[in-house]
Amino acid sequence: MSKLAEKLIAGEFVVTAEVAPPKGVDLDGVLATAACFPPEVVAVNVTDNQGANMRMAPLVVAALLHQGGVEPVLQMTCRDRNRMALQSDLLGAAAFGIKNLLLLSGDHPRFGDHPHARGVFDLDSVQLLQAADRLTAGQDLAGRPLAGSPAFFGGAAVSPQAEPFELMFQKFRKKVEAGARFFQTQAVFCEAPLTRFMEQAAPLRVPVLLGVLLLKNARMARFVHEHVPGVRVPEHLIDRLDGAADPLEEGVRIARETVRLARRHCQGVHLMTLGCEDRISEILC
Repeated sequence: MSKLAEKLIAGEFVVTAEVAPPKGVDLDGVLATAACFPPEVVAVNVTDNQGANMRMAPLVVAALLHQGGVEPVLQMTCRDRNRMALQSDLLGAAAFGIKNLLLLSGDHPRFGDHPHARGVFDLDSVQLLQAADRLTAGQDLAGRPLAGSPAFFGGAAVSPQAEPFELMFQKFRKKVEAGARFFQTQAVFCEAPLTRFMEQAAPLRVPVLLGVLLLKNARMARFVHEHVPGVRVPEHLIDRLDGAADPLEEGVRIARETVRLARRHCQGVHLMTLGCEDRISEILC
């Protein structure tokens, strides 16, 4: 069992963070970043062509992190692989000792740096969860038996602020039924929609790690508000960043407040600090 699974099952408040594979073959930066996370960070997500921008395969980085003593959460999207490639990569991950997964549909290629690439989407995120669950049970999606089965701890994403709420929650419930053992949310900045979501999610008894995005300035906050689906940044937070003498410092204060919000409602946080990993200890204090 992974440390992430152990701590969530034990009811501990859990912290995860994330790194992006390099756009190239120089791994020094990503490995150095992962090695410097504070001890509160239990596991580190390795993103999969985040934002539909081409980078090194996350399986390689996750395997190296695991070998270096950093517990990875391997992100895998349905955008770039069909069901055969997805299952192959999942079995490869298991061979490297990787247990934590975050299974996603993925952003459409038109949003990234290869806008003319053809998205695959042979499976959606619910079906990918089912595939991982089936592999864990010793069978592939065609019903053929495996020579040895993996022991995954599969997770999924959710956007508590997305509307319509009922449609978002229906997808959340399907992911739970498909085998999601934990959730990491999109960035959340408002307590009211989070409270509504957590109250309705509570009977399903699946741990939820609140997404905490470090806002570096007002321009970034406006961009996130206007262009990231399911994420809303309240105007009063944008005003705080706009009027701050040091916007990054104000962003750290906002992130710290969001972690306190998570401690009231959720089972942990997933920190998205975008190159400011050295501020994680301040955000958690």
